[in-house]
Amino acid sequence: MSIAAALTDLSLFLGDRFTRSKSDLAHHGRSESYFPLTPPDAVVYPTSTDEVARIVSTCAQHGCPVIPWGTGTSLEGHALAIRGGVCVDFIRMDGLLSVNQADMDVVVQPGLTREALNRELRSTGLFFPVDPGANASLGGMAATRASGTTTVRYGTMADNVLGLQVVLGDGRIIRTGTRARKTAAGYDLTHLFVGSEGTLGLVTELTLRLQGQPEAISAAVCAFDRMQDAVDTVIATIQSGIPVARIEFVDADTAAAVNSYAGMDFPLKPHLLVEFHGSHRAVAEDATAFGELVEDMGGEGFRWSPHAEDRTALWTMRHNAYYAILASRKGARAVVTDLCVPISRLAEAVEETRADIAASPIPGPILGHMGDGNFHAILLIHDDAPGELEVAKALSHRMVERALRLGGTVTGEHGVGMGKLDYMAAEHGAAWDVMGTIKHAMDPAGILNPGKVVRSNR
Repeated sequence: MSIAAALTDLSLFLGDRFTRSKSDLAHHGRSESYFPLTPPDAVVYPTSTDEVARIVSTCAQHGCPVIPWGTGTSLEGHALAIRGGVCVDFIRMDGLLSVNQADMDVVVQPGLTREALNRELRSTGLFFPVDPGANASLGGMAATRASGTTTVRYGTMADNVLGLQVVLGDGRIIRTGTRARKTAAGYDLTHLFVGSEGTLGLVTELTLRLQGQPEAISAAVCAFDRMQDAVDTVIATIQSGIPVARIEFVDADTAAAVNSYAGMDFPLKPHLLVEFHGSHRAVAEDATAFGELVEDMGGEGFRWSPHAEDRTALWTMRHNAYYAILASRKGARAVVTDLCVPISRLAEAVEETRADIAASPIPGPILGHMGDGNFHAILLIHDDAPGELEVAKALSHRMVERALRLGGTVTGEHGVGMGKLDYMAAEHGAAWDVMGTIKHAMDPAGILNPGKVVRSNR
């Protein structure tokens, strides 16, 4: 392996789109979580698929690691160059290539963010529904199989990616999938790459499914004395066929953090935050039906609104909850967990987690996507406080064990990266070895985002 030789070759053909500046390296060595600064040896900024192919081919010749970078919002260290190498930043590949309005699909480059895409789609009557909260790049969202607040109605990235263009570990360019809504033609390579975290190939183009912008949207919020009552309300809502577009949860600690951060007045109790999409009549009927279930389940303070400003305020609060929680402990940083269990076991998982955190010396407000059983604990630590990181890791470890015991998964949406690597064998058993076999077959040199997802990168 000769990283130095690869860097020399890359600098010659990329010119000023090859950099080893300290600021660029530091920027691409950070993550949104607790992992230490891990800068790559160089950062490159391609502008086309052909350039990406040449970058990968050059790195393959020299055995140099290649790590894709979207916007850097991942939470499990997915884009850190833990074995050195070249970080491929897709920020200059952010084009909207085509909008196929009649077929309700769109072709984009990987560096385009979801918010930018939806701004471009406003005049078409269509929108892209997957909303992980952060303004992530669409390539990164596909790589991590992202989901978020709208999953309960519109699904995850796996449900919304129709096809991909991918550069493989030897520099070959392939296409997977088509714009057709279904196929029976061979292996489903598209969904092999969705969620592979850059370990099987670098995505350079995506064909995405779109949805029609609803005629009307209404949002609602309510509080409960008990977590179990909130979960029972969610289960009853889904079983009743009420078509919720979002159904989110924040615990009492998160409500307190939001109140302090944004001047809100939420009661210090568990809350559900809900959104309905449809016609004006339908969203009013759905909100009324949901309100009746809330009352039956002992909820309080139910209120709903069809007004855009009220809805925007509600979801801005939800999306900013992470920052509100960070601000609740001055100078802290977060160890963010992510797991998913069957909805029927969600209250049990959350209550056990809350008790575990309460018995620890660190705070950890909880929030999540109630409609699909996915929740997060934001474990707040001080770097200069002895042992707090270890306490957070121990809490996270017990949450993972709890999720598996309850029939769930170690990560519902954040992905594996480095943070969940040690738990893959417990969840998948021999299937994890099969993932490694696939990795070795497609990337025998082991240069694509090494140290992530699979046991080893040979």
